[in-house]
This record gives sequence, C-alpha cells and structure tokens, in this order.
Amino acid sequence: MQTTKARGDAGEARALAHLTSQGLTLVQRNYRVARGPGARGGEVDLILRERDGTLVFVEVRSRGGASHGGAAASVGAAKQRSVVFAAQHFVRALRTLPPCRFDVVAIDGERIEWLRAAFDAG
Repeated sequence: MQTTKARGDAGEARALAHLTSQGLTLVQRNYRVARGPGARGGEVDLILRERDGTLVFVEVRSRGGASHGGAAASVGAAKQRSVVFAAQHFVRALRTLPPCRFDVVAIDGERIEWLRAAFDAG
C-alpha cells in the first residue's frame, strides 16, 4: 500500500518528466512559504521555465482514476490562492519579473493532462 505522500511524489516525478520532455526546464521543486503562526501559507509543486523565459508555476494533482470529477477538478479556489500566494513570494526575490503562468498537470490513473494557463493570479 502506497502512502499519500509517496503517490504525490510519484505524480510530481511523472509531471516533471512530462514537462521537461516538452522543453521546459526545472527551476525549483516544492517551493513552500509560511504565512504566519496559525495561518496556512502556500506551496508550488513545480516551478519551471519555458524556452521563451516564461516562469511556469505548476500544481500537480494525481488520482487513481477520473471518478469524482478527476484530478483537474480538485484544484479549487483555495488551492489556487495557495499557489498564487507562494508564487508571488517567489517572484519578489527576482531582479526582473518575467512573464508568468499557472498550469495544472492532472494525472488520472495512467492518463496525464497538461492544462496550460489553468488559472490566473487575479
């Protein structure tokens, strides 16, 4: 029996392999930031760079199958806010702000789907 963390790590590894095969380059994995005592911060599963310089913040979701709406449907408003919060923190350390995008990689069983510009920071 595989733990939830092990399944998540395996999903992130699959997503990373898929995205790098499409020409993206890994910048950072599992970027986490705290919001403060007793408040949830944010996390970005994968941060990659497109060939054109676009910084891509990726949320990876894995499900055994497409039941209950599938992996993509599980990236709700709260999760999006968490990813955006962490991404905003990440880009503050950069000298210049590159174009940025928020993607989702949804893994349902053996099926992997890359949803470019799945949501925005607004």
